Amino acid sequence: MANPLGIHARPAAMIAKLASSSGAKVWLIKEDEVVDAGSIIDILTLGCSKGTEVTLRMENHADEKLFMEIAGLIEQGIEE
Repeated sequence: MANPLGIHARPAAMIAKLASSSGAKVWLIKEDEVVDAGSIIDILTLGCSKGTEVTLRMENHADEKLFMEIAGLIEQGIEE
């Protein structure tokens, strides 16, 4: 996560909104914790500070555009 404040409420909401737009399940994974990327609360429970490595997994691999949008948001962060 590149955002200086990590994944807090605003980036979590943006990730969840994108993930929810998929007709398939999307997960964020930190170490051995797997959460529903469509849930702001679930994302926040990961406690991702700047520099935390997360994995993005999608049930529908055909939705590459959505995957790239979410991955870009996580990698580049939000200008704050």
